[in-house]
Amino acid sequence: MRVIFVPVADRPECAKALRTAFELGRQLEASVVGCHIRAHTNSEVAFPSGIDSLGRSQTISSLVWSGKKNRKGGQAAKTLFAKVAEEHKYDVVKKPRPKPSAVWLEKVGSPDNVLSIMGPVSDLIVVSRPESKGGDLANLFMLSALMYSSRPVLILPQSGKKPIGRRVSIAWNQSAEAARAVDAAMPLLQQAEQVSIISCGPERNLGPKSRQLATYLAFWGIKPELVNVRESNHAKAIIKGYKDTQSDLLVMGAYSRSRLRERIFGGVTEHMLHKANIPVLMLHT
Repeated sequence: MRVIFVPVADRPECAKALRTAFELGRQLEASVVGCHIRAHTNSEVAFPSGIDSLGRSQTISSLVWSGKKNRKGGQAAKTLFAKVAEEHKYDVVKKPRPKPSAVWLEKVGSPDNVLSIMGPVSDLIVVSRPESKGGDLANLFMLSALMYSSRPVLILPQSGKKPIGRRVSIAWNQSAEAARAVDAAMPLLQQAEQVSIISCGPERNLGPKSRQLATYLAFWGIKPELVNVRESNHAKAIIKGYKDTQSDLLVMGAYSRSRLRERIFGGVTEHMLHKANIPVLMLHT
């Protein structure tokens, strides 16, 4: 990983995302790109693939983060970015360079448009999970990163200061999405002190079983622990395995079923996004 991208506003959860990004940047020798995204005035921004309980598309007015107030917010976001970069001994530069550095950007457009452009030319995107109440904008940014970037997205809980990446769990369901998430997380897995593969009950799906994934990881110098949890609810099984192994990061694929179906009937991805208060690295392609 050489480029870590962080959407930035002058908010506490953004400060947390930035600090985590710079900590990972030092660990992986990566640059950190901070970007303040400002909406076009009077535009309507749709939640990416979002639906309400009746199946209607959800929208949110961009007026809440546009115009003159947002221009001031952009300066505050830039100040926050520079402060956190300095804390982690990163030089803020105007142009990219091979040496790990911090780069500041400001873009105008909806989060889905900006992240569909900037996401694919990044190696990792770091965002914070929205608050349970009043987190519409944070939710919009989180879902835009996940649905439109085609890159791994690290989603952080609102609370907690525990370093991540030392004890990593992989949620394994034999799917192509999970395999791609493992591939994307390989730089972190190689540096982890402990890696666990969590499966749920009998592995009867098409695709590699957990022991075959363990064999693959051995080629990369990784010796994972196999954890099989007998629990009919897969989300609860993953959380149990995560806690039992005292992990600090979960790696998983996102939306192996259609997102519409998951929003209506529930699913592991939705549970991890909105109910599990743990750091999760997800990839949706």
